[in-house]
Amino acid sequence: MTADSPPSLERRLGPLDAAAIVVSNVIGGGIFFSPIIVSTLVPSAGGILLVWLLGGLMAFAGAMAYAELAALRPKAGGEYVYLREAFGPLTGFLSGWTSFVAGFSGAIAASAVALAEYIGRFAPWAADATPLVSVPLPYVPIVVTPKAVVALLAIVLMTFVHLRGLGPGRLVQNLLAGAKVSAILVFLALGFSLGHGEASNLVAPGSAPLTGILLALVPVMFTYSGWNAAAYVAEEVRDPGRNVPRALGLGTLAVVLIYVGLNALYLYALPAAQLAAVKGTLIDTVAERLFGFAAGNVIALFTIVSIAASISAMVLAGPRVYFAMARDGLFAATAARVHPRFHAPTSAIIAQTVWSSVLVLSGSLSQLVSYTGFAVVLFSGIAVAALFVLRQREPDAPRPFRAWGYPLAPALFVVASAVMVGNEIWRNPGPSVTGLAIIAIGVPVYLAMHNNGAKALRH
Repeated sequence: MTADSPPSLERRLGPLDAAAIVVSNVIGGGIFFSPIIVSTLVPSAGGILLVWLLGGLMAFAGAMAYAELAALRPKAGGEYVYLREAFGPLTGFLSGWTSFVAGFSGAIAASAVALAEYIGRFAPWAADATPLVSVPLPYVPIVVTPKAVVALLAIVLMTFVHLRGLGPGRLVQNLLAGAKVSAILVFLALGFSLGHGEASNLVAPGSAPLTGILLALVPVMFTYSGWNAAAYVAEEVRDPGRNVPRALGLGTLAVVLIYVGLNALYLYALPAAQLAAVKGTLIDTVAERLFGFAAGNVIALFTIVSIAASISAMVLAGPRVYFAMARDGLFAATAARVHPRFHAPTSAIIAQTVWSSVLVLSGSLSQLVSYTGFAVVLFSGIAVAALFVLRQREPDAPRPFRAWGYPLAPALFVVASAVMVGNEIWRNPGPSVTGLAIIAIGVPVYLAMHNNGAKALRH
């Protein structure tokens, strides 16, 4: 970079740094309630473990496809870049628009509110939902509660860390991810070695109907979502052609092993039929069965660390999408600026924090996440389909990494994604149509952004 050139993102992340982002993005609260849903659809231990393994193989197939795409286009933004290159700027914009409106921002808001709930176990005021201030704005009422304040403080704290660049950002991210994984590994080790379970539960006979397996893959794949997180920061990974595939592969493989291990431990503690009948908190029920007492406070502490790690990963990854869009003239121009000292897309980070904060304070807008949840699968499926388009369009382009199992593995991922999206729309037509409408609103926004960008280039 010359003295007159604008500051840019720096390649400071190694493969383990990027893999930690994957692990933090994926492992959240889903693994503590999805197994109950899965066990109701597949009432056998072997079938349950098979579904989680199949879901892991699908996530790994997707990760390998993203690995090739990221090595081919090692830029910030993840699927926004791949969809733009393969299917045009509008398709890319709609994925980025959905990420900003609900995908990342909404997930950050929901996670921060959940964090406040768990902190409330130790400090009840932190989970107090009593309104302190209400601003009755039309359609978007703003309500300030103690719980909302705690959630906002969590978001602001993570924002401050990542505004300081990848130095403190990756340190905090790695520490939180390490603490999360270490706690799970200790729980697994103690559960299998000292817990009062039955190994026979793991091989107990039971039915595993194909229909149930296919239906169970839906919540399983949602629980695995986030495996693509390293792709968003590809522009900041050293030797991306080599290290981004490593990060995606290592991070996804680690999650698969952890998820299959946890489900094996759940079944070690509870037969499949009892797992399906759990009404309270799954992890508390399992801990009480294994050790003879409920480990509520211990689990709450782990959950606080786990959610904090997820918020950190999303605060880091999401703004790279808006930064990439702004660089193409499809987002506010200030979002394309990089801090001259910290080399972070500070304006994009702040924009995400502001919108996440609005979602925290507005109960009505918080529903955006549930409406657009299927879009995570939708756009990742389209992004993997971009692999086929770019292979055909650019057959001689240098590819530092080629997706394992091509073309079968990515093709199966695309088909499975289409089936899951179709199933979600069929089973929940109301919220799904609302979600599609939210995505469609991005079309006029794109046209306005595109026209403004074209005018700026002419001038």
